[in-house]
Amino acid sequence: MNQYLSHSKKCMFYAVVFLILMSILGISNVYATEGGGGAYPKGAEDFMAGAVPPPGTYFINYLMFYTADKFKDGSGKSAVPDFDLKVTANVFRLLHVTKTQIFGGYWGMHIFVPIVNVDISVPLGSQSRTGIGDIIIDPFILSWHFKNWHFATGIDIYIPTGQYDKNRIANIGRNYWTFEPIFAFTYLSDSGLDISSKFMYDINTENKDTNYKSGQEFHFDYTVGKKIDNWSLGVGGYYYKQITNDKINGVKVRTDGNKGQVFAIGPQVKYDHKNMSFTLKYQKEMEAKNKPEGDKFWFKFIYAF
Repeated sequence: MNQYLSHSKKCMFYAVVFLILMSILGISNVYATEGGGGAYPKGAEDFMAGAVPPPGTYFINYLMFYTADKFKDGSGKSAVPDFDLKVTANVFRLLHVTKTQIFGGYWGMHIFVPIVNVDISVPLGSQSRTGIGDIIIDPFILSWHFKNWHFATGIDIYIPTGQYDKNRIANIGRNYWTFEPIFAFTYLSDSGLDISSKFMYDINTENKDTNYKSGQEFHFDYTVGKKIDNWSLGVGGYYYKQITNDKINGVKVRTDGNKGQVFAIGPQVKYDHKNMSFTLKYQKEMEAKNKPEGDKFWFKFIYAF
């Protein structure tokens, strides 16, 4: 009986601590959290990630489902009993590439509008929220194309348009701005070998409701694949590492600054048909610290007008 009470008290202690962190950090935000995540939906890009299409208008739809039953601490150990997080997001992206060239690269622009559902459970409660998330814009994308190499760069801006309440467990928005310089490349060999990656660095502003400022973050999506006629097969995923400390009122959070990290890998397949393409992929997370660790599923659709 004493052992049972001791275990119950331990679970209660972790749950209380976690709920306090949740209310401060907004830990269930789909695009991660103040406490070790990032604005970008990691793993969104894959085959030909650095090959922005030629001048024209394109619609891209990302459908993502994420599930995690572990929340890892700074040592990579499970920190919250009975943790369960499920996130479904459908992101509409409109991309327009002009015929105007600057520094030899085509000038383009895009906007992302996410519709998000967050469902989270911890020992002392659960919450669910659905709505429009934080909108992303980039009015200045440049892309270059060579025989086997493609490059792209820009600065994505994350606007805090999503619902946010510091007293909620589940939040759709982050309640702060993120500025994200990007660089992407694709090497496509004559035989169809596709090596692609998109590198990003996040610079976050302060959440005025919590006086919490997330640290700066480095992350990249990657793919190694093979194009065979209309099909592309490969493996890919993402790597994420927080570079600087999180701070509250200018003071570092905890001894490790609440720095997050995670690595993910999994299979992916794409099919091209006329002016459309369809991509399916699965990504398994591992080596997580200060964030959930789970599984992510994607379906991506591209339509060229």
